[in-house]
This record gives sequence, C-alpha cells and structure tokens, in this order.
Amino acid sequence: MEILAIDVGFGFTKATDGNRFLVLKSILGEATDIQFKGGILGESPPEENIQIEVDGRSYFVGDMAERQSNVRFFTLDQAQFFSTLAKPLALSAAARMVGPYMPVGLVTGLPIGYYREYKDELVKILLGDHKVALTAAGGKREEKVIKISEVRVVPQPFGSLFNLMMNDLGELGDKRYVREKVGIVDIGFKTSDFTVSDRMRYSERGSRTIDSGIARAMSAIAAKLSEKSGVNVEIYRLYDAIDRGVIKIRGKEYDLKGVTEHIFGQLATTIANEVDRLWTDDWDIDTIVLTGGGGAALAKFLQPLINGQVVTVDNPKDARLCNVQGYWKFGKHLWARGIMPPPAPPKG
Repeated sequence: MEILAIDVGFGFTKATDGNRFLVLKSILGEATDIQFKGGILGESPPEENIQIEVDGRSYFVGDMAERQSNVRFFTLDQAQFFSTLAKPLALSAAARMVGPYMPVGLVTGLPIGYYREYKDELVKILLGDHKVALTAAGGKREEKVIKISEVRVVPQPFGSLFNLMMNDLGELGDKRYVREKVGIVDIGFKTSDFTVSDRMRYSERGSRTIDSGIARAMSAIAAKLSEKSGVNVEIYRLYDAIDRGVIKIRGKEYDLKGVTEHIFGQLATTIANEVDRLWTDDWDIDTIVLTGGGGAALAKFLQPLINGQVVTVDNPKDARLCNVQGYWKFGKHLWARGIMPPPAPPKG
C-alpha cells in the first residue's frame, strides 16, 4: 500500500508521498478551451498546468485557475469549502502523486475546531475508488483510478508534532516530545490552532481554533492597498507580493513592507493574547511549538510575546509542509510498522 499525506488548507493544498512534495493554491476554476498552453518560452512546471476532471466536471486547479479561469472558486467559509472544494483539491494532489489502481493509505488533518463536525464527512468523500482524468499542458488526456483504501484524519496541529518526534521510517526519534507537555501553536491561512499534548494525551481544555490566520492580515493589507490604488486585489494574489515587499498595479509600484510589518505585528499580538488566556492553567508546559506557514511568517513578531521555551518548526523546503510531512510519517508508522494511536481527538 502506498502512503500519501494531504493537507487541504484554505490557502494551499499540500501533499507528499515521502519523496516528493506538492503545493497548490486552493483555488478551483472552470476549465475552458485554451488555444495555447504552457510557457511561452518552453514548458512550465507541471503543477502550474493542472486540469482535472472529477465527478464529470472539469476544473483548472491552483495557478492554472488563477491565470486562465473566468469563474474561480476560492472561499474562507468552512461549510462551502468542505462541500465544494475539498474533494477536487485532494484528488488533484493525489492524482499527481500516486499511480493508477495502487491502494493508497491516506493521512490528512482538520483544525481542532472543525474536527468533530467534519471528520466523518472528510473520510466519506475521500475513501474509495475515484475515477479522474488529467489533461496535460499539451492536451493529452490521462484517465486513472485513485484507490484510497484507508483514511485517517488527525487533529491538524499534531502533524507538526509527529514531524518533530518521528524519523522518515516512522520510528520515534526524539522522545522528549512523547514525555513532555507540549503546547502547539499552528498558524494557517484561515485559522490558528492551539492544542496541548500532555505526554501524548490530548487536552480539550488547552485546545481551540480561532479565525485569526494569516488571511486576516492579508485582508487588512488588501484593504489598505485598495485605499491607495482603487483596485480590490484578491488575497490569493498577494502571496508573492508580500514576500517581495512590493506590488505593481497598473504600472505603479506600491510598497508593502511598512504596512505588512504593522499588520503582522497586530496579528501576532492577538495570537499571543490567546495563548496567555487559553493556557493560563497550563503553566507547566515544557515546550511551545510554533508551526504552520503563518507561524513562519509571524515568528519574529510572535516569539518575543510568548512566555516559555518556544521552538519554531520549519521545513527546509517550505514551512507550509510541516504538518503534511508529519502526517506522512504517522502513516508510515501506522501502516508500515504497526499501529501507534494518535493523541485522542475531541469526542463527538
């Protein structure tokens, strides 16, 4: 059985098979006929030209949707996301990673606040045989069946914890995280997750999801930019501009460094205040793990505001991959070496 991990996020969908990594913007678009595909001066990366047919409907995915589709689907509403986007995004990643008819054991995750409500639904939409069709940049159509025979859904922040404690064989490497009381702050695109693992036992009291992910900061930056430029820039088109510190709109450059520093600092203060409030009785936490793509973006603002020993989790390739890499290691331990149960999730 092939082991696959997929992290379907509001901002990005991430996947790994243990060797390769894939990151897609979580955008679907209506597929249309295009006279010319690919790069003008040669082939563009495959992940920039994803067209997939799922349940009889054809989509452009990620960069392809942003670049080519007149009708695009991008949402921060959780009910709409899980009913409309989650399955096509997950299968788009799986189709790039696994061979046809190969049984797949899939590990994925959900934010703490959505776990009880959406866990069974997520298993239901992902488990089983899925007929899909991929259309390459050159127009060649490939049909395949993705056979997902096992699905495990874990509380999302524990992906980074698994990544810290396990090696690539799924073996326990750093056992300090098994023995310690660990607080995890996982800052994603839409949400920030807070949870406590007390010697690998889940703490309901110390766990919560809030809608204060990096998208909140990006929405505020977009609003400031709109005031100056008169253009409403979609937040998913700000990713690269914020990294560069500048954006060009209709030929004019707008500096983003100052406003980004200010707004990121405000968001960090909000998250630090939540840590203090939520963990007021958990003064015996040994280590606080700061993770997620938003965690990497806010680290320099957030670390000085949090009391305790803070470990910032990073991935040499991309900080957004920490959870999905941990999901894969957990799948390796679960199916390749025997069962180690994850921290007990909220009961529902």
